[in-house]
Amino acid sequence: MAPLAAQLLFLQVVLGTALVDNIKTQLAIKNFRTLHVDYPKVTYAKGFQGYCNGLMSYVRGRQESWYCPKTHYVLHAPWTTIWNFCKYSESFCENYNEYCTLTQDSVPLTICSLYYRQPPTSCRYNSTLTNQRLYLLCSEKYDGEPIDIIGLY
Repeated sequence: MAPLAAQLLFLQVVLGTALVDNIKTQLAIKNFRTLHVDYPKVTYAKGFQGYCNGLMSYVRGRQESWYCPKTHYVLHAPWTTIWNFCKYSESFCENYNEYCTLTQDSVPLTICSLYYRQPPTSCRYNSTLTNQRLYLLCSEKYDGEPIDIIGLY
């Protein structure tokens, strides 16, 4: 009976860890889609005084954090286009402990940058609309999904 109990305990530990990792990955994918993909691009009310001010109030609310992030990237392309970038991510980025890729094509995106001269309690942003290639973190080596943007090229 003891060997059976040991086997069950082993399976719980191994499967439990795998399950927790899977939940973390699914949450990272969902957060990426929610916070970094805006397609088609929404229009915020004039009271927000610009796209990034409206978007960043939403981002800070979703993250349940009221600090002002210095930079935030928002992609304006369909999810299937963005997802395809992680289809063949063969590079492993040791600094992030994840697979990563450089997109082959440029992607339309908005860069929201925090104004430098403002009161510390204010979160005001500049908006820069551009097309650039991206460095993406991917959830798996092949057929993964994007989980973060680590830079622009």
